[in-house]
Amino acid sequence: MNKALFTLISILLITFQSFAQFSQQDRDSINQLSNKDHQLMMKKLGINELRPGPSGNPEAPNAANADESKASPYTSLPNPLVFKDGSKVESTQDWERRRAEIKEDFDREIYGRVPENIPDVHWKVIRTKDTLIGEYPVIQKELIGRVDNSAYPEIDVDIELTLTTPATTEHVPVIMEFGWNWPSHVPRPAPEGTPWQEQLLEKGWGYAILIPTSFQADNGAGLREGIIGLVNKGQPRKLDDWGTLRAWAWGASRALDYFETDRDVDEDRVGIEGLSRYGKAAIVTFAYDPRFAIGFIGSSGAGGTKILRREYGEQVENLASSGEYHWFTPNFIKYAGPLTPNDLPVDAHQLIAMAAPRPVFISSGDPEVEGKWIDAKGMFLGSVHATPVYELLGKGGMGTKEYPLEHKALLDGEIAFREHRGGHTVVPNWPYFIEFASKYFTTEED
Repeated sequence: MNKALFTLISILLITFQSFAQFSQQDRDSINQLSNKDHQLMMKKLGINELRPGPSGNPEAPNAANADESKASPYTSLPNPLVFKDGSKVESTQDWERRRAEIKEDFDREIYGRVPENIPDVHWKVIRTKDTLIGEYPVIQKELIGRVDNSAYPEIDVDIELTLTTPATTEHVPVIMEFGWNWPSHVPRPAPEGTPWQEQLLEKGWGYAILIPTSFQADNGAGLREGIIGLVNKGQPRKLDDWGTLRAWAWGASRALDYFETDRDVDEDRVGIEGLSRYGKAAIVTFAYDPRFAIGFIGSSGAGGTKILRREYGEQVENLASSGEYHWFTPNFIKYAGPLTPNDLPVDAHQLIAMAAPRPVFISSGDPEVEGKWIDAKGMFLGSVHATPVYELLGKGGMGTKEYPLEHKALLDGEIAFREHRGGHTVVPNWPYFIEFASKYFTTEED
C-alpha cells in the first residue's frame, strides 16, 4: 500500500469516527436524510445537476490532480486590498471597511450567516477534580453550556467542554482544541513522544477540549437539529443560512465567553486549534472572532486555508457534494454547477487575512505521507496571498513566496508555516507551534 493511500485511509477513519457510534441502519438513515436535504437545497437554487468531484484515492481513474505542473493558474484571485469599486486599501481604517466587504461575501456565499435571534448559552461546571496529567498537577473542569431552548423546546442543545489548567497557577494561556468524543470501541491514536497536553503544561499553560458534534452534528441529516435546527425551529435552512463550520465556530466563541469568567484562564491569551475538518472550523473561528489571540490550523485543506481556485487535491465539487455541503451555506453549492470556483467573490487567502494582524500557524503533513488531497502548497499559497494585509497592518506575513523544502519551519512572521514529516496529524508540529506562540504569550509575569 503506498503512503498516499495509507493516509487517505487515516482521513477516512476520522470521518468514520463521527459515524462510529451509530449502527449501520442509523448510518444509512443519516446518508438518506443528508441526500434528501442536499437535493432540497439544489432545488431551491434551481440546480438540476452538479459536476462530480475527483476521487481522493490516487489509484482511482478519476483521481484528483496531484501533479504540480498540471495545477491550473488562478488568474482571477481576488485582491484583499482592493475594494469592490476598484479603489485601493491604503490604511488601517480602509482595511476595516474592506474586511467588512470580505466578511459579507464569506457570509453570503461560503460559510453562511449566524442568525440574529440565536439564544443565550448558560455555562455550568458539572465536575471539578484535582489530578495529574503526566507529572503535572492540574485542575480539570467538565462543563456543559446549556443553550436556551425556550423558544423551541423540541430541540435540546448542550455544548461539551473540558478545561485543564495548572493547579498552582491562575490566569494562564489556554489552547482550545476542536476534539473528537471517541466511542469506547474506536481506539484513540497513540501519542508520538510527549503528548501535546503535557507540552503545554510544561510551559505553564492550560488546554481545553471542545466537542463540536455535541452541539451540531457533522452531517446534513443533523441540520434540522443542533444549534442550527434549534434556531430554525426544525425547518430547512435558507440559502444564506450558516453551515456546520460556522456553527462550530459559534460554539468556540461561546466557550471563550466562559473563559472570560474563569480566573484560571487569561482570556487575552486563548488560542484555537483543530485538524482536518476541525482545522477548517479553527480557521473560520479565528477569522471571525478577534478575541482569539492565536490560531493553530492543521491540514485544513479545501474549505480552510487552501486556495479554492487551485486545481489540485480536493475541489469545490467535493465540498458541495451531499457528504460535505453541510459545512457551508447552501449558496456555496452553486459553485459546483452552474458556477465555478473562479466565480467565487472570495478565496482562502482572504479568510486568513480576516484574522490579521493576529498570529496564525498553518500546519501540514508531508505530501508523500499525508497524501496530496489536502494540498499543502495550496495552503501555503493561501498564506502568501494573505501576507500583504499583514504588512499593511505593520506585521510580517509569510516572509517568502518560495515553498519551503526539507520541512523547514517558517516562524519569523505573524503567519507561520511548517510541513512536518508525518501524515494527517498536527502532533509533530506542536513543539514548533509552542515556540511560535511563546513570542506572543510570554510576559514579564511568566
